[in-house]
Amino acid sequence: MAGIHWWTFGLLTLTALGLGRIERFGQQGTQVAIVGFFAFSSGQGRIDYIGYLAASVAVGALCGLSAHLVLAPARHVHHRQQAVADLYTAMSRRLEDLAEIFAGNDPDTQRIGHWRRDWRKLAAECECIQHAIATEIENTRLRPRRPANRADTVLPRARDAVTVAERTMDHLRSLTRTLHYALDSGEIQNLPASFRNASSSLLRRAATAMQEIGQTSLTDTGHLDGLIDDATAELNRVEQHERAASEDAPAVHTLQGTLLTDIARLLTELRSGHQALTPKA
Repeated sequence: MAGIHWWTFGLLTLTALGLGRIERFGQQGTQVAIVGFFAFSSGQGRIDYIGYLAASVAVGALCGLSAHLVLAPARHVHHRQQAVADLYTAMSRRLEDLAEIFAGNDPDTQRIGHWRRDWRKLAAECECIQHAIATEIENTRLRPRRPANRADTVLPRARDAVTVAERTMDHLRSLTRTLHYALDSGEIQNLPASFRNASSSLLRRAATAMQEIGQTSLTDTGHLDGLIDDATAELNRVEQHERAASEDAPAVHTLQGTLLTDIARLLTELRSGHQALTPKA
């Protein structure tokens, strides 16, 4: 009998937390520590009591695993893929709307303020999708048969795609804030027409690339690389022209530089995200 002491409780805590981090336990890993604390305190540290309780837990776990294998939960892999695709579609459409503002076709300040709130909703949606994918990965891992729809590769890619979307959303929020300020202050009217048209074109290219990344079918890597390369080349041309211009006021240069920085970060994120999602040969 070890008894309940600070050192036995500390040893139990470290052991239980370590075991709970095993990937196979999935979201149930936290239950390891809870069961350990319950057994330790109820049995007053007696090894024989803990042994019987551990055996009971093992029997219960085996029964639960057997029930899970016999009555395996239905797969929802396509639903998870579609949720990711819908997320990217929503982001792509919003980017198209921002392109319309650059083109001068949608100067509604109130509307773009509403879009800023939309980004927060989409960020919360990302968390829900990540949780659903994690649950599906755990269910797939415990199924008695290998998935016929490549769930073992599709689901991790969907999870990583949501992570890319979350990072991309940070740059889209920044771009939306800058445009909101430019509209609210009226400074957007001082931007040269050539700059606004080029920026609108860049955002449309980025929206198309985003749609390609999020689709449920296999991505055409060559086509997507071409989209991002063309957008990057056009961005470089716009930046060179903006640096060479001398007739614009300093405030206009500042606004142009801020917008170009947001667009450049967006394109960089799409490129790195695409590379992270592309299977290595």
